[in-house]
Parts: sequence; C-alpha cells; structure tokens
Amino acid sequence: MDAQSVQLSHEEIRRYSRHLIMPEVGMAGQKKLKAASVLTVGAGGLGSPLAMYLAAAGVGRIGVVDFDVVDESNLQRQIIHGQSWLGKPKRESARTRLLDINPFIQVDTYGDPLTSANALEIMRDYDVIVDGTDNFQTRYLVNDACVLLDKPNVYGSIFRFEGQASVFYAKEGPCYRCLYPEPPPPGLVPSCAEGGVLGVLPGVIGTIQATEAIKLIIGQGEPLIGRLLLYDALEMSFRTLKLRKNPECPVCGEHPTVTELIDYDAFCGVTPHDVQAEQGMEVTAQELKTQLDRDGKDLVVIDVREPHEWEISKLSFATLIPKGELPSRLNTLDMTKEYVLHCQSGMRSLDAARLMKAAGFRAKSLRGGINAWAREIDPSLPTY
Repeated sequence: MDAQSVQLSHEEIRRYSRHLIMPEVGMAGQKKLKAASVLTVGAGGLGSPLAMYLAAAGVGRIGVVDFDVVDESNLQRQIIHGQSWLGKPKRESARTRLLDINPFIQVDTYGDPLTSANALEIMRDYDVIVDGTDNFQTRYLVNDACVLLDKPNVYGSIFRFEGQASVFYAKEGPCYRCLYPEPPPPGLVPSCAEGGVLGVLPGVIGTIQATEAIKLIIGQGEPLIGRLLLYDALEMSFRTLKLRKNPECPVCGEHPTVTELIDYDAFCGVTPHDVQAEQGMEVTAQELKTQLDRDGKDLVVIDVREPHEWEISKLSFATLIPKGELPSRLNTLDMTKEYVLHCQSGMRSLDAARLMKAAGFRAKSLRGGINAWAREIDPSLPTY
C-alpha cells in the first residue's frame, strides 16, 4: 500500500494523536504505519508484546504465524492470551486481542508451521519480519528467507534473565548467520520450557522488537542493524556489541552457497521424534509403570532435573542425579542394571540416555518426562 494514498479517519486521528504531535512521526509517519505490513513469527512470549504494540501503533496489517494452543504455563508471560483461551489456538487468541486493541487494522493468521515449503510465500507480501521464535531451526529459516526476499529481520531471543535483540538486514548489514554461522549441538542450549524464563523478560525484548519495527517503517532513528543489544534483568544492564557482515557468509556473503531454503531440521541436527522412538531410546509412562509393577528390582529410575525442580514434583522411586553431574557419576552406577531416565518433558533425559548408552549402559528415556507420568499415571503430581 502506498503511504501517499492513505487517509486517516477522524477516529484514527484521535487515536494516534500522541504520535501525530511528534515531528518524528506526524501525519506522514502515521500514514506509513497504516500502509505497512509486519509479520510476527510466533504468538508466544515475544510475539505477545510486540504484536500488541504494533497494533496499538497503527500498523495497518499484522500477520501472525503460530500453530500452537494456549497452555496454562504460557500465561505467566504470554500476555496476549487469557484464561478463557486455554486449549484454543494462539493465533486466534492473538487476533481477537489485537482487533480489540485496534479495530482499524487487519490481522491475518497462519496456522501451519513455518517451513521451507511455505516461508517465502507467506513472508513475501510483508514489509518487515519480526522473529519471535524459540528454536534454532526457525531462526535460521526466517533469516535465510529474509535474505532471499531482501526483508529486514527484527530478531529477539530470551532465556531465564537474559535477552538479545538486533535487526538483521543483509541489504545494509550482517544477517543472523554472520553472527551464528552454525547452530549449537542439539541439546546444548536448553529451551525456555527446560531452563525457565522470567515472566517480564519477553515484555522488555518484545517491546524493543516492536520499537525497531516501527523505526524501520517510519524511517527514524538508528535501527539495530550491525548491533546486538544484550539485556541482563538481574543486573538491570544493557550492552551493545558491534556486528560485522561476514564476507564468507553462506547466505549473504560475496559468494553465497545457500541460494534457496534448505532442510533446517537436518541443518540444526534435530531428529524427528518418531525416529528417536524407532531407535528404542524411549519408554512411555504406561510401559514404565508396567515394568515397575512386574519386576522392578533390576530397574533404576534416575531424575536428571535440577534440585529446585525436584522440589516442584518428584517420583518417590527415582534417584536424583542432575544431567550436568551424570558424566562424573557414571562410575558409581551398576552396569548390570537397566536404567530409565526422566526430566520434565523428556528432552534432557533423552540426551542423558544417549550418554549412558554410549558408555555401555542399558538406558532409556521416559517419553514426556514427569509431566507425562503425572497426566497418565499419577494425577496427584503437579505438572509444570
């Protein structure tokens, strides 16, 4: 949409009056916002504040990509959702909230996961892409698609008490791959579900992302192109690191080798869950219960979570050995026994079971972790 042809109604002028009296925005800037389109990838912790502030600012078209449903554990930080939306699609919850904030905008939702097959088609019609995801596969996918489409990628990430933000725009500076050429090994960096996140942290980083998107649209200020903003909530400190474009970058460098979207699961070393199950590395909660009921004397259950998680809920028959301590304690374990390891959701314990198996132990992981045991076997245990 051409900003020159955009008109603001009397209602919109009243709504955006605090923008209009700022010379950096004014009528021209507000018309640019109304003519603009922004795609938010994810309607979770980061997607909540950034989409709400983009809607309030008057961005004319907002796209929301999310295929998840609202869970109780989301409500501690994903403020776009509420209790009445539990179990329902996040994208629809987000759409309802955004239109309640501002009925003068258009909200389009996408319920399929963003993949190499659909990313270019979905992203092509948007001016700015804002990455609110929490996994490396999608981050690399969004980055590469933005480079191929010549779109700015407003990046943010959060973990525990720390956050990052930047604008990756290959046309004017480095891209995400310039900063992180290769993903970390699978399981090395825990997710927010495994490591936790301070509830207000995505509010800080998400609003920074919204700010950067608005600056890009109205053409004011210095965007975070070529800079990485680091935030530490415990210290209440901000630091900025300068980033340089990598001439050897495989996607935005002088001689790119990535000229189309690739298999990002394979690139990040992520094995589909059904393949992991086929490898015989997991047991279900019911299978574990049956084995314990039948004859559990040669079976040892190990909880690889952290001690503070043990205080939330625990299995009375399990032994606590945090994952980080497991390698140094393998020599204390009986190799004639069979082991089932568990964590909260089954990811850390799967890595730990692989470690034990590589050392010669008979070890498997409890699929779904202690949360699955609570849902399927012992509902007296809390899930988290």
